[in-house]
Amino acid sequence: MTKISILGCGWLGLPLAKRLIEKGNSVNGSTTSENKLPILKDAGINPFLVTLESESVSENINAFLAESEVLIIDIPPKLRAVNPDSEKKVFVEKIKNLIPFVEKSSVKKVLFISSTSVYGDENDLITEETTPNPETESGKQLLLAEEMLQKNQNFKTTILRFGGLIGKDRHPVTSLSGKENLANADAPVNLIHQNDCINIIEEIINQSKWNEVFNASAPFHPTRKDYYTEKAKEQNLILPNFSAEKSNSRKVISSKKIETVLDYQFKLENY
Repeated sequence: MTKISILGCGWLGLPLAKRLIEKGNSVNGSTTSENKLPILKDAGINPFLVTLESESVSENINAFLAESEVLIIDIPPKLRAVNPDSEKKVFVEKIKNLIPFVEKSSVKKVLFISSTSVYGDENDLITEETTPNPETESGKQLLLAEEMLQKNQNFKTTILRFGGLIGKDRHPVTSLSGKENLANADAPVNLIHQNDCINIIEEIINQSKWNEVFNASAPFHPTRKDYYTEKAKEQNLILPNFSAEKSNSRKVISSKKIETVLDYQFKLENY
């Protein structure tokens, strides 16, 4: 049995915690919402109310990390301010404030959930050897947070960069349905299903793959127009309408490393 702390029991963290508990692990889980504490407890998770701020961390952070060997950080930057300059480095500061508590804890392994947005919109096949070049503020802060964690010698850090997240209750076609003149019709999609996310995290822990960087996007890259049109038809939604203008984006995220190093096969029937 491994004791694991999951910072952020949201859309991905909660079902991940349930899976890890099913496999015999003990899980501490955090939420920023007090009314979610009973939900975590009912799932068999040791619940903690933890808030990271740019200048402080909740007092119970030590209890949340206590006796854990693995820490999974699964909190999004959430940088959507009208003026991005007002939120620059806020996420980075949160991670910076967290690190001293991790250093003093029993945690020896950190899994940081990041995003392929750190690569920007390169017109190329993206692998783990590709130099990151984030264009969004969120991508820039994720990359800075990755670097801080990787440089720390007090624990081993693996970075897991997910493509666009989808699941049975989360699919971009619902927001694209009926939209007109959508851009990038011929750009390839780079998506990953919630089930694959959970399976991959479980494999990283089970196989003890630390001090690594992994890209995680299903080896399934139809064009945006083809994919979202098909999904809208499957769900009886109004079809999205795409602009005929050619896209400059040809970014394809490769998950060959995941497939070879972890010997992992994506469940493409989910897509």
